[in-house]
Amino acid sequence: MKKVLIITYYWPPSGKASLHYPLDLARYFPENGWEPVILTVDEEKFSHPDDSLLKYIAGMKIIRTKTWEPFDIYKKFTGKDKDARLIASETISTTNKKFSHRVSIWIRMNLFVPDARAGWYFYAVRGGREFLRKKKVDAIVSVGPPHTAHLVGKSLADDFNLPHYPVFIDPWVDIVYYRDFKRNPLTVRIDNYLENSVIKNAREVVFVTSSMKDDFIRKYPFLKDKSSVFYWGYNEDNFLSTGKINENREEEIIIHAGNIFDYQDVPMFWKKIKSEIEKGRKLRLRFIGTVSTAIKNSISSAGLDDYTDYKGFLPYNEMLSEIMNADFLFVCATEKRHVPGKLFEYMRTGVPVIAFGNDNSEVDAILKSTNSGKLFSYTGDGSEVLDNPGKFSALTDDVKKFDRRNIARNFSILLDRFTN
Repeated sequence: MKKVLIITYYWPPSGKASLHYPLDLARYFPENGWEPVILTVDEEKFSHPDDSLLKYIAGMKIIRTKTWEPFDIYKKFTGKDKDARLIASETISTTNKKFSHRVSIWIRMNLFVPDARAGWYFYAVRGGREFLRKKKVDAIVSVGPPHTAHLVGKSLADDFNLPHYPVFIDPWVDIVYYRDFKRNPLTVRIDNYLENSVIKNAREVVFVTSSMKDDFIRKYPFLKDKSSVFYWGYNEDNFLSTGKINENREEEIIIHAGNIFDYQDVPMFWKKIKSEIEKGRKLRLRFIGTVSTAIKNSISSAGLDDYTDYKGFLPYNEMLSEIMNADFLFVCATEKRHVPGKLFEYMRTGVPVIAFGNDNSEVDAILKSTNSGKLFSYTGDGSEVLDNPGKFSALTDDVKKFDRRNIARNFSILLDRFTN
């Protein structure tokens, strides 16, 4: 069986949602003739741990290396406890006007290139080299963000003359959370150089959205002949062990799962929910994951505090159970190149999906093709779904094509193309 080195910063027991893509590739590659070897960090301190995921990695070869985490300094600088778990939406919040927070943001945006996990690079390269000097692999797959993983992949691919396949879950130089912050021109120039070097060196570049692929091709025309799209998808096996619960409840539950940031506020949606409640409808908002201060303030301003639950982090299987038993699911695309990962899990539940995103034709097309829900602009209120839930609740075979077992099979075909 051929071997593939998968470089990913996030890996169990981390509970970061980003790990599910590389985790499921690793789970299903062996069915297609590829044995995974994982290169990751020894401890990922930013996210909440999720020990329930450890069962999926039993028996896998895993190389864990040290890393240097700038967030330890961030905690000290901002007065947080050293053992505190950070909230992603708060670390880049624009509503926090404290001097220490603003300085930490500037440092993060300008001194850590390509990202705040740059401190992992040298440890990861050294750990990868030590392994590859003793054991042969046939290909390297890196998953980013953090895009530091791609730099590690490029370095190891150069050293050992291996094909490199970087997977872009999000853009690099113009990733959306940079948009409200000013970056030094020199920093941006260096970041562009690093991005270009990885893409030029890659055997094939993989994107999880077509719109991101098209955007990169406009920037790098040569990518047209060496790029593929394998959507984020979902894992069918996880849903087979998670069913709907027949509850006799009066409330209709509207859930958002994942992080929600300042720039994803939907004030007209909150207003619509409050209006329905005032008419006698029993609606309840529920958030699983992190919620920015600005979003909480907006919900409070709409008079929804008494109708909103903030459940925080939940283990993955518990999160699946929650969304399976919701009445509505809502999700926010960060920009027109973004297809939220949670969208695919949402669609698999068969629960009506209310999506928000400006000019996001890809999300719109996916929802229409699967009859899973509807996309609204950020000034929309979700009425068409809230008022007509039965119109969008069908679970069709079109959804199941996004099962990651199928994605891993297609990815394996790509790897086979250049290694036979």
